[in-house]
Parts: sequence; C-alpha cells; structure tokens
Amino acid sequence: MIELHFLILAIVVSFGFVFSYLAMKEHDLLKALALSSVQSTFFALGFYILAAPDIVLAYLAIAVGAYTALVILAISKTERYEVGE
Repeated sequence: MIELHFLILAIVVSFGFVFSYLAMKEHDLLKALALSSVQSTFFALGFYILAAPDIVLAYLAIAVGAYTALVILAISKTERYEVGE
C-alpha cells in the first residue's frame, strides 16, 4: 500500500516539474502564470498525499491565490510578452 502512495507522489511531483519547465519556456507571461498555477496545484496535491493538509491550505492560498493576483497586477503594468534577445 505504501508503494502505491510513493508511486502516485512521484507521478504528481513529476507533473509539477513538467509544468515548471513549461512555465519557464513560455514567452507569454499570462500563459506562464497559468502554468505556474497548475504546477503549484500539483505540488499542493503532493503535500496532500504526504498527509499535510494544513500546508496544502496555506500553499494553495498563497501560491495559487495571492501570488497569481500580484503577478497579474504586475503584468498589467508592463508588457505581456517577453522580448527575446
């Protein structure tokens, strides 16, 4: 039974890393922010699998809620697309 939890945890964290990579490679800042929110949700699911519901609630409120709102505010005051070299 414990091996199943570790397998699910490994899959969830792997998806989190994939979405982190996709967010770093994205040139549209709003799409990168959406990918970062999905990555945060996968990591919160990983915390839930590790039986830390208090950390999950705080992580979701900060990483998906407050962080996303602040970055959208910052993006609205600047350019939406990242300029490449």
